[in-house]
Amino acid sequence: MPIGFFKNIIQKFAAKPVDWDELEETLIRADLGVPMTMKILGSLRQREKITANDVIEVTRDEVARVLPLDRADLRPFPNKPKVVMVVGVNGTGKTTSTAKLAHWLKSKRHSVMLCAADTFRAAAIEQLGIWAERIDVEMIKGQYNADPAALCYDAYVAADKKNVEFLLCDTAGRLHTKSNLMAELNKVKRTLAKHDEAAPHESLLVVDATTGSNALAQAREFHQAIGLTGVIVTKLDGSGKGGVVIAIQNELGIPTRFIGTGEKIDQFAPFDGRAFIEQML
Repeated sequence: MPIGFFKNIIQKFAAKPVDWDELEETLIRADLGVPMTMKILGSLRQREKITANDVIEVTRDEVARVLPLDRADLRPFPNKPKVVMVVGVNGTGKTTSTAKLAHWLKSKRHSVMLCAADTFRAAAIEQLGIWAERIDVEMIKGQYNADPAALCYDAYVAADKKNVEFLLCDTAGRLHTKSNLMAELNKVKRTLAKHDEAAPHESLLVVDATTGSNALAQAREFHQAIGLTGVIVTKLDGSGKGGVVIAIQNELGIPTRFIGTGEKIDQFAPFDGRAFIEQML
């Protein structure tokens, strides 16, 4: 939900009564999702007369009730690797986000290992390898078309042997509508669980803010397949979007953990609900 969204509200309704149908359409177009839109409209209808400022106030209040306001940082285990599986559809910035997360963890003085478990996309292993060299972290890789589950299994052994705190597994992009590909992700999860029944300890879905409501559909299917613990939202820098963060949290209970705001390696940060509300709302 961009700052321009509320400018639009003020421009539309500052000098005239609020049109309920137009307001409903505006809220849904902001990717808030139908349930959140209905919550906001329900709260507004309890007031005798509403203005553009009332819309902004109520939206802010309803969003604050849904979004976690305190950051949930990744914390290492004392004596074993914490496995983070990064998933998503093609084109969302999944591999780059994996590298950015590795860089962020390293900046917090954590040890990190990458696993190039995308063994299908052309040049995926090379792409992650370039990032690994750039940020100076070790990467475990195999051959193209190798079994990603077996590769993640071996990567855990290597990370555990070297006392690495975080193992980040970059999986192949896949359409959330393809059941066979989603089943493959579940195989990776089951294989990692042979080392530690709780692994992967984090399953993060990378979504593109510009895809709007489709990101919610992606989150729903990936969550059903493997059980997501969080979302990484990319392209929040100039997309004019952001409402999907609220929709995914409200409808699925999955928090946004990190956001990407640009292409540079350091344009990546933990999601801060308080800052999001202040800046976007």
